[in-house]
Amino acid sequence: MERGGVLLVHTSFRAVRPVAGGPDGLIAALLMALGSEGTLVMPCWSGNRMELFDPSTTPADRDLGTTAEHLRRDSRTVRGRHRFAFAALGPKAEEVVGDSICFPPHGPVSAVGRVRDLGGQILLLGCGQSENTTIHLAELEAGVTYRRLKRCVLSFEGAPFILDYAENDHCCDGFVLVDDWMRDRSRQLEGTVGGAQARLMRSHELVTLVTDRLKVEPECFLHDPDAGCVQCDEARAGAIACYSYHTSNGP
Repeated sequence: MERGGVLLVHTSFRAVRPVAGGPDGLIAALLMALGSEGTLVMPCWSGNRMELFDPSTTPADRDLGTTAEHLRRDSRTVRGRHRFAFAALGPKAEEVVGDSICFPPHGPVSAVGRVRDLGGQILLLGCGQSENTTIHLAELEAGVTYRRLKRCVLSFEGAPFILDYAENDHCCDGFVLVDDWMRDRSRQLEGTVGGAQARLMRSHELVTLVTDRLKVEPECFLHDPDAGCVQCDEARAGAIACYSYHTSNGP
C-alpha cells in the first residue's frame, strides 16, 4: 500500500487473527503502514435500515466485522452522517466520508466514489470480492438496469419518514469473476497477512475494468434465471418494476 495514500479496507478480523492488540492493533498497523499523511477508510453503515441512524451512536452492521466497529469508536474517526456511511481516519477523512446521501447508495458522489477520485487503493483483507463495495460503483457507471426495491427510515427536519428506493443489489457471488479479470491484467497484488489472504488494487483501475466488462455483458454478475437465486431474481424483477414506474410517470 502507498504511504500517504487513501486506503479503503474490507476485512474479517477472524481471518487475520491473531493480532497483538486485537482489532485496535490491526487498525494501528494499517495506520502505521499508511503513515501520518495517509487516510484509512472502512464501510460503517447501519445494520437496520428501519431504525433512525445516529452517526455517533448507531453501531456498524455486524456483517462488516468487528474492526469496522472499533474504527467507529475511535475518537479520531470521522463517520458519514447517513445510514450508508463509511468511517475514515486521517487527513482526508472528511473529504472522503463527508458525502451527502445518494440513491443508489454507492454512486460517484459516495465514499467509494471519493476514494476512486482521490487515487485511492482497496485492500481486501481476509475477505473476497463479494465484499468489495466499489464494484457497485462500477455497476452504476456501466449503466446496469437491475435493481432490488428497498426501503429505509430517514430523518427530515427531525421527523422520521420511510423512503422506498431501488438499489443495484444482488447476491454478489458473481463478483468472484473480478479476481480473474484483475489478475489477467496484473492489476491486483495478492499475498498473506497474518492468517488471511490479502488483495490490493487501485480503485480507479478496478472501476474502469469492471465498467468495461459490464458494458459488454451487463448481467454477468447475476445468477442465471433458472439457478434459484432469490436475490438475483429480485434484481431482474426490480429492473422491470423500475422501468414500468418511470415510463408510467413520465421522464
